[in-house]
Amino acid sequence: MTHTVILGAGVGGMPMAYELREALRNEDKITVIGNGPDFQFTPSNPWVLVGWRSRKDVTVPVASYLKKKNIDFIPVPAKQVKPEQNQIELNDGRVLDYDYLVIASGPHLAFEEVEGLGPNGGFTHSVCTTSHAEDAYKDWEAFCRNPGPIVVGAVQGASCYGPAYEMAMIMDTDLRKRKIRDRVPMTFVTAEPYVGHLGLGGVGDSKGILESEMRDKHIKWVTNAKVDKVEPGKMFVTEVDEDGNEKKKHELDFKFSMMLPAFRGIKAIAGIEGLVNPRDFVTVNEFQQNNKYKNIFGVGVVVAIPPVEACPLPVGTPKTGYMIESMVAAVVHNIRNMIDGKAPDQKATWNAICLADFGDRGAAFVALPQIPPRNVNWFSGGKWVHMAKVAFEKYFMRKIKKGTTDPVYEKYTMNILGIKKLKDNSFTAPSIHD
Repeated sequence: MTHTVILGAGVGGMPMAYELREALRNEDKITVIGNGPDFQFTPSNPWVLVGWRSRKDVTVPVASYLKKKNIDFIPVPAKQVKPEQNQIELNDGRVLDYDYLVIASGPHLAFEEVEGLGPNGGFTHSVCTTSHAEDAYKDWEAFCRNPGPIVVGAVQGASCYGPAYEMAMIMDTDLRKRKIRDRVPMTFVTAEPYVGHLGLGGVGDSKGILESEMRDKHIKWVTNAKVDKVEPGKMFVTEVDEDGNEKKKHELDFKFSMMLPAFRGIKAIAGIEGLVNPRDFVTVNEFQQNNKYKNIFGVGVVVAIPPVEACPLPVGTPKTGYMIESMVAAVVHNIRNMIDGKAPDQKATWNAICLADFGDRGAAFVALPQIPPRNVNWFSGGKWVHMAKVAFEKYFMRKIKKGTTDPVYEKYTMNILGIKKLKDNSFTAPSIHD
């Protein structure tokens, strides 16, 4: 019997648990460690902020669903991973032994890296967790009763820019529905070198399309923007040139702000030599396996991936759902190989496919592979993306409740985009048109 522990119960950890249960032997034990009792469908959090979704719509208490699959669940955060001892210490003092460890924890949200940033003691909101989005909704309702300027975006070191664009567009849509958009000046602030960079060096015509969307919605923007500090109602931003030198200082007034923070690896793995990089992200080889601790694998946002290209300010590389799904499949296969006395041999594809909702429209992109030059480099938009993302939310939540091992992103997202996977593992270009 082996014991595999999965650290994290999110969009990487839950599919990992279900797929491992199917791939491993009946006697092999699987334990999932979560930060609380619920799975949260993070991509829906922008809808929570404006009140289009509630917590019950986007969360699932997972203990009973995991139990049906003979998977143990502990809703207690990890305090410290001890790879030399093959142990994890939990916040409640318990210590778990493991044979294999999959770190799928998501990031530490580094609000502390910018003075005054964040919802806990700071002056900006977040959609990184459902609780953050719920708290923001309360202030959003108050804001809408007495509107004013909005600042929205992502600070230096962020590595997931889609939700920032989604939030700007969704707020615009909600304000138009309330017939108060004319009373709300909006500015998009980002460390990206240009609108539509997305941490990917751009995808297709993402720059042109997203700039057009912002002009159409009367959203101003500041790129190459370093957020120096935030005070009540005011954000201090330094705009830099292509060499990283100061170009212009901005003092941006706001009555409501949502800013994505920089990401780091979680504190339970921070500073472990050989396991993490200087930002505490898990370092992995081509098999998603740590090179020093061969029985530890990394999946999702917590994995160390180098920037796609050099930028004047730190701009992280996103880990999209399709990429995470491919990581999960590779790790499941490789752990089973190791149990059977074989070497890991399955690699994740690291392709990027994304649906971004804009409230009543949306944008989709496909980057195959994620790092240029690409075989497929496509970006498009339309009302169909909004409808597709709503349907995808329902599809993924059903997967969590049913405990299926369907490759959701490949089965659903690729189908609606008209992408086909060929026998040599290459892909056709999207066939859908706006």
